Amino acid sequence: MAQEQDILKMPPPRRPPRLTSRRIGIHTSIAGGVQNAAERAYRLGCNTFQIFSSSPRQWAPYELTRAQCAEMGRLREKYDLRPLVIHTNYLVNLASTTPLFLKKSVEAFRGEIERALALRAEQLVLHPGSFRGADRVQGLMQTAAAIAAASQGLDLVKNNLTILIENTAGAEYSLGGRFEQVAEILDRLRGVVPIAACIDTCHTHVAGYDMVSEAGMADTLARLDATVGLKNVRVWHCNDAKAACGSKLDRHQHIGRGSIGLEPFRRLLNDSRLAHAAFIAETPIDAPGDDKKNVATLKRLVARKTPQR
Repeated sequence: MAQEQDILKMPPPRRPPRLTSRRIGIHTSIAGGVQNAAERAYRLGCNTFQIFSSSPRQWAPYELTRAQCAEMGRLREKYDLRPLVIHTNYLVNLASTTPLFLKKSVEAFRGEIERALALRAEQLVLHPGSFRGADRVQGLMQTAAAIAAASQGLDLVKNNLTILIENTAGAEYSLGGRFEQVAEILDRLRGVVPIAACIDTCHTHVAGYDMVSEAGMADTLARLDATVGLKNVRVWHCNDAKAACGSKLDRHQHIGRGSIGLEPFRRLLNDSRLAHAAFIAETPIDAPGDDKKNVATLKRLVARKTPQR
């Protein structure tokens, strides 16, 4: 994979990015300090963005300073970047059947919540975990219980932070491959913590839902509405897929260049039932500028006739 070109080393844009009626962004690097992600997001043409609040593959937490949090807030206000979405560390598995690993996961997830609160993020995305060594029902119950334990004593409501359960590609032991499993976790946690969903287009496609045909997408959205509820999907991860529908292989591709194609993203972005959500790409960077191109592609798909806000 090509080295990511640091947009902060390039001249700032001469004019503000074109706005759309949708909140469109991309997962953005925190290199050099978490606050730098906001500047990068603006220069990439975003009006929302996602970050890791620490290293995604290490247990050791990233220590945020008050100055970094304040600067992140200042830049978000300056550029109207909302919501800020944080993606949880990949090591966290709240469905683990290994007591020590589960303990580390709960502690790490609590750290994710604490950093999200410090940064005044609106959304914290979590993969529901792997239940290897148990069964799916036990896994779903444990994930819900672990989220409740990790958030105990932290005021998410006052700070406007919502935990989002992300659907997955449906690998053998993973939770979240079906919408019903995401809905079950939400149901178990309502009234305990602010809880909603993040739906990934690549994960949905490779898990076996039809995102490609017009009729298939209509059916998929109807199933999602009947289980999770479209109003409860706060973030869409907009990723094309390298693998086929039903393959269960989570391989992201550039928008319009994979097995999903361009038109499904156009339908998604212009569906009035989804206007409340943020649309965030997690696409690969195979060459410098790929991140900016994927953001621009999503923005071009939004109908111009929709009033700006």
